[in-house]
Amino acid sequence: MTGTEILMNVTPQESRVALVDNGVLTELHLERSRRRGIVGNIYKGRVVRVLPGMDAAFVDIGLERTAFLHASDVAPVQREELAGPEGNGNGREGIRELLREGQNVLVQVIKDPLGTKGARLTTYITVPSRHLVLMPNQRNIGVSTRVEGEGVRARLRETVENLRNELAPEHGFIVRTAAELADHEALYNDAAFLKKVWDSIQASAAEARPGQEVYADLPLVLRILRDLVGVDIERIRIDSRETFQKVRDFAARYLPEMDERIEHYPGERPIFDLFNVEEEIQRALERKVELKSGGYLIFDQTEAMTTVDINTGGFVGHRKLEETIFKTNLEAAQAIGRQLRLRNLGGIIIIDFIDMQDDEHKRQVIRALERALERDHVKTQICDVSPLGLVEMTRKRTRESLEHQLCEPCPTCAGRGYLKSAETVCYELFREILREVRQYDARELRVLASQSVIDLLLDEESASLAELQTFVGIPIRFQVETLYTQEQFDVVFV
Repeated sequence: MTGTEILMNVTPQESRVALVDNGVLTELHLERSRRRGIVGNIYKGRVVRVLPGMDAAFVDIGLERTAFLHASDVAPVQREELAGPEGNGNGREGIRELLREGQNVLVQVIKDPLGTKGARLTTYITVPSRHLVLMPNQRNIGVSTRVEGEGVRARLRETVENLRNELAPEHGFIVRTAAELADHEALYNDAAFLKKVWDSIQASAAEARPGQEVYADLPLVLRILRDLVGVDIERIRIDSRETFQKVRDFAARYLPEMDERIEHYPGERPIFDLFNVEEEIQRALERKVELKSGGYLIFDQTEAMTTVDINTGGFVGHRKLEETIFKTNLEAAQAIGRQLRLRNLGGIIIIDFIDMQDDEHKRQVIRALERALERDHVKTQICDVSPLGLVEMTRKRTRESLEHQLCEPCPTCAGRGYLKSAETVCYELFREILREVRQYDARELRVLASQSVIDLLLDEESASLAELQTFVGIPIRFQVETLYTQEQFDVVFV
């Protein structure tokens, strides 16, 4: 496979979209019918709690957990409405001046609920289409930073400014990267469409109950078409005939230039198997990533950040050590760029490159990382190598990582990634027996534990067990519980 392709695997329960560059999986998006993402959705919320200490409020939008709205995410026009005639609307009011408990407010989700945190909200509403993003009541025009060339940027800004004055003078627009080659008619149609959508949202919000959704973003397969598809996409293959027809209809209306590149995949072999996507997904769930040179990366996700460690592994090079380290770091930078996109890792990311002495090598490694992230659709920010040899970067996080979408914490280790050894559990058990014997009178003790712990007690720790039994003066019986984890045990008096 050459060029860039999009593969869509659609079932009634789940939609998966893979972005494949030159035969290599670089991004995976998935959406399940039972748990659709809500980023971009608009709700009529009700303020349930105002927290001056956090300068924020919790808002009920009808989800299991209340959502979070910070004072900085209250738009200027909304501020004036919420603050009332006495508020100055200058953006410096505290949360108490902006919101009160029981108040209704129109909000948009900018982050899905992540882990134990509720959704993140804003009143800076945006409604996207193919070429433009509508910003209701904001009255300014912006152009995507990915649109290069001052002449092109000036032309687009002037065109959209004229359209705004004609169609929606009270609103603002952002010109998306996809608009770089769009003509006046396409931009006009987008602006008119967005104005109708916003009018519809306002009408729905006026009739909606607090906690009710008033606008839902497109489903995954159409959202991908709107946000990711560009002139560099050679082909889109879809294994569902029904979805194929929906995508064709959507493309005919908004992306006529893509119509001939959309194909239905009728093969009996699963489309993801055909292009080794399933195998790549399994690899993306592992901590260790092998490099072609023999080196490897280790990815660790925590609540606060993601860390990436680089090791030379079996790569010994042919010249000096510094050259070996430099080549390993260069290869690692390229691999990290791909893995961050594939695993959808966000937030703070710390990369521990192998220590380099040469400043030019450090610059080249950072540049290689930046190039690897140039095609990333998610905003990233990279710092230079720190005095400790670490590279700090951020990647905007709006949705759960691939690991959190596909996996759950291990019920045995509770997500720690390790267990207490059988020896440690044996000694804990000894202490528990002594603790219980001092409190209760019993004729016999029965110990319930896992096979590994009882085997150790009756073998290597048999002498210690005999001493303990002599000390407590009552017999101790053992019972293997096959459902117990290695850390679990119970001491029962008989």
